[in-house]
Amino acid sequence: MTNDLHVAIVGAGVGGLALAMGLHKRGVSFTLYEEAKQYSAVGAGIGFAPNGLRAMDLIEPGFRPIYEKASCGNKYPNAQNVFFEGLLMEPGLGLSRPWSGDFKAAWGHPDFVRKSAHRRDLLDVMTSFIPIENVKFNKRLTEIEQHPDKVVLKFADGEVAEASILAGADGIQSTVRAHVLSPQYPDQVAPLYTGTYCYRGVIPISEAEEIWGEHADVAKQFFGNERCAITYRITGGQEYNTMMTVVDHEGWKLKNAVTERVSYESMMADFQREGIDERFSKLLSKFPPIKWGLFHHLHTSTYYRGRVALIGDSAHASLPYQAAGAAQGLEDAWVLTAVIAEVAKFPRSAASLAPEIDAALAAYDSVRRPRAQFQLQRAAEVGRMLLFQHEETGSDMTKILAKLQNGWFDWLWFHDIDTDAQKALAVLKENKLWSQV
Repeated sequence: MTNDLHVAIVGAGVGGLALAMGLHKRGVSFTLYEEAKQYSAVGAGIGFAPNGLRAMDLIEPGFRPIYEKASCGNKYPNAQNVFFEGLLMEPGLGLSRPWSGDFKAAWGHPDFVRKSAHRRDLLDVMTSFIPIENVKFNKRLTEIEQHPDKVVLKFADGEVAEASILAGADGIQSTVRAHVLSPQYPDQVAPLYTGTYCYRGVIPISEAEEIWGEHADVAKQFFGNERCAITYRITGGQEYNTMMTVVDHEGWKLKNAVTERVSYESMMADFQREGIDERFSKLLSKFPPIKWGLFHHLHTSTYYRGRVALIGDSAHASLPYQAAGAAQGLEDAWVLTAVIAEVAKFPRSAASLAPEIDAALAAYDSVRRPRAQFQLQRAAEVGRMLLFQHEETGSDMTKILAKLQNGWFDWLWFHDIDTDAQKALAVLKENKLWSQV
């Protein structure tokens, strides 16, 4: 870095941490602000396909080897390339159906290897690469001001900070998103409720095996009428991650909250009903009675404004059915790192670089937004398949499998994000502003 450019990152989730890792590796000055009093240990299962693993390598070569030690795949050697196997919520799980058995209802790819971990373990790996002196906790962002020469951040505790660029990684209810979108697209600020909620749980694999037997050994997506479930192994195979989803006919009633503590009886009633295998109730009984509303950012017209950019869930919160949200955050981080590092090469004060910063963030937006928005649209489509609400496939598993087993994920998994970073840099280098570098 040849100038005094400084980046403020708000939010220490996957996207914010990845950006901090990338900037640190390239010598770009940054401060990471986190609202919590420490790095979060909350979370459940998380996974990365080849695109996410490739982004790890680009951000920090030491990232992936440590992550892979904390991750695991399916139990059987012949199932390592299986992303998920499809079964049904109904009694008997659909195992007698002609499309089921011997992995006939599974999908994946020969070049895909399942790598799932506990989110806690992922964050432990990522934070190990970030100097603690660059991190400030207990910092709730309340106000953002953009000036010709800087961006000013105001926090709830009274602190005022300045930066050359602000990256908002502050989650689905993002303060930074409101700043970016409110002037021109106010109706796009709030996340949209998808009409579904879920229950989440992580239990010891021994308890899962008591319920499922060998069905706990390979990642599953269970399809059903207005109910579905996703299960897979994490934590080196010692724990079992589950999400169970319900179609909501009443609407989400809480404002500014995506979770709701409910009664145990209410939770159990959602799956103790005719047409659902009783093993799901046994599994659900081990969960905390917390209902998670499922929201997403279906429409987002820009990921930046001036000196401020969005990454991760702040930009493109997605439904989880393609297990792709975290990897999209890594992709954001790599492209944004590349363009910021290019701006940092200018031999001028960062205060004078407003046009260059705007051009860099515009290049980031032009590359990342189409791909990330398409991912969240496709994730929503997989969700409709799982809940038998898809406009083409309905409850026909033969049609559903025909979609999922025939290259559905290829565009997502085997995309080289470094090509996107180079594309963004090429856009910048063609800009007359870059002729002086």
